[in-house]
Amino acid sequence: MIHSFIFSEGKLVGRDLELEALRLVRADKGLILWVDLDNPTDEEIKTILEGVFQFHPLAIEDCVTPSSLPKIEDYEDYLFLVTHAVDFTRQDKFASTELDLFLGKEFLVTFHRQPLRSVSTLTERLAKSSVPGPRGPDRLAHSLLDLLVDNYVPMLADLHGELEEIEEIVLSQASEKKLVNELLQVRSDFAKLRQIVRPQRDVIERLARGESKMIRSTLLPYFRDLRDNLARLEETLIGYHERLMMAFDIYLNKAGFEANEGIKFLTALTAVTLPAVLVGGWYGMNFDHMPELRSPHGYYYACLFTLLSTVLMAIYLKKKKWF
Repeated sequence: MIHSFIFSEGKLVGRDLELEALRLVRADKGLILWVDLDNPTDEEIKTILEGVFQFHPLAIEDCVTPSSLPKIEDYEDYLFLVTHAVDFTRQDKFASTELDLFLGKEFLVTFHRQPLRSVSTLTERLAKSSVPGPRGPDRLAHSLLDLLVDNYVPMLADLHGELEEIEEIVLSQASEKKLVNELLQVRSDFAKLRQIVRPQRDVIERLARGESKMIRSTLLPYFRDLRDNLARLEETLIGYHERLMMAFDIYLNKAGFEANEGIKFLTALTAVTLPAVLVGGWYGMNFDHMPELRSPHGYYYACLFTLLSTVLMAIYLKKKKWF
């Protein structure tokens, strides 16, 4: 689906134009054009990216091919950016959606396969006549990226809630059979998020330093603020990841301690029954000449020795706190 927005002097003057009208607006140097490709068909991709804007084939290939890492490429008259929006729910767990941007002096083209809250939020804002429109495509790009980063915060809050639940289970006496799988799943979510946030921070860093001619100098402070937000998110994420690894270590130590306690109890049980096993084994050998068997008190002596040695062994192990 193709959505388009046309701005003039900071005002929204048209939207969702036909293809031929888009070509005319593209040729008009006084207008700002934003085209959003929301899960487009192959024909729509070819029409807009190749026909209307004539982007480089490599940029188009990178756009339509899913990428796991953010990136930035500087072409002659536009920038190509790969960014990622993230989402997290207890049911669906961690998920990311790629958002590609072509940023020129007078246009912005966005491409995504799934609906994005940042895009829908910005279009709703622009549709309100009381809200002034952007005076440049770089401002539009910043607004999109800012909303995209803002949506990281509730996702981090959900991950933090799940981390606290894991810590509570680990520190409690109750055993949870699915805890290991949950730990590994959350660890994977944190790893995926770190894989996205750090490169995305590097992308924004390049824009914040003013390395691209597509970003006006007046917009640099806004991109620096966006970079700082990503830096804070990354630091928070690192802290959460360290807490998760600590919880995982505690769980492993706790599991090892419980296993050692079980082994210790079985060893103590074996030691307690050792005197009875020795005496029973000795008198069960059926030798012909065993003088103590001929004594009238041999049975009582054997029972007394077995009972006394078992009690002494139990007292000794009790003092050693083996059970």
